[in-house]
Amino acid sequence: MNDYLTKALVYGGSIRAYALNATQTVSEAQKRHETWHTSSAALGRALIGTLLLSNSSLKNDDRLTVKIQGDGPAGAIIIDGDAKGNVKGYIQNPHVSLDSNEHGKIDVRGAVGTQGVFTVIKDLGLKEPFSGQVPIVSGELGEDFTYYLAASEQIPSAVGLSVLVDKDESIKAAGGFMIQVMPGASEEVIGNLEEKLAKMPPISDLIAAGNTPEEILELIFEGESIMFLEEMPVQFTCDCSKEKFSKAMITLGYQELQAMIDEDHGAEAVCSFCNEKYQFDEAGLVALQQEITGGNE
Repeated sequence: MNDYLTKALVYGGSIRAYALNATQTVSEAQKRHETWHTSSAALGRALIGTLLLSNSSLKNDDRLTVKIQGDGPAGAIIIDGDAKGNVKGYIQNPHVSLDSNEHGKIDVRGAVGTQGVFTVIKDLGLKEPFSGQVPIVSGELGEDFTYYLAASEQIPSAVGLSVLVDKDESIKAAGGFMIQVMPGASEEVIGNLEEKLAKMPPISDLIAAGNTPEEILELIFEGESIMFLEEMPVQFTCDCSKEKFSKAMITLGYQELQAMIDEDHGAEAVCSFCNEKYQFDEAGLVALQQEITGGNE
């Protein structure tokens, strides 16, 4: 089943709901960054949360970046997402493999840490990007996305993020949901929702069992009428290119490029987001120098 996100309205539009299967998306990130299981779960949850956040708050060509900078061994997690279901990201230390937590689950909190900052930067096509920052309150990440939405955007929400990592480090299942309470939702509706969410099994278990995003929302809102609005494919994709790296390397200056030629007879550029590698041989570096000088040394 291909990865996709579904959007819906419930309780007459007083609740907005999103659910997605992101198994292939997280699997692509795991392969590219060669993450170990605790890092895989942390990176995966951040990717899923960013997909939910970007598709609930962005339009057209808007983009956002989520930065999770905790005090755990995983280091910083940086994710970029847009309104079209595209996401990319990386974790500073991909090789974190911790023992299970007291609940027998992957110890994402142990990897991320419980002290630090959670930042969202939105590029909405305006002169200045919007930036919101809150403290990390959990380190499990679902609660951190939830807290950000309530504290920074004043949207009461519930966010569930889940990644199931197999024994061979591959991603068995990954997905999540976001429930947002709109103005006018009754206390009864909110109470019913809290009860249902408390009984929910991990989303990755439901996905591993073959449940679709629509079926996940039907489980959450059992017995309620759900208006499904649209489906959107989601995927891990990066817009890096050799041309972009060439432009960046030109900014290093003539002397720095000469040092690369003298010392290494070439250079390798690596994209942080997708781990793609670009090779520049000696002739390629000389060509960049000529761009700097206009062909005149």
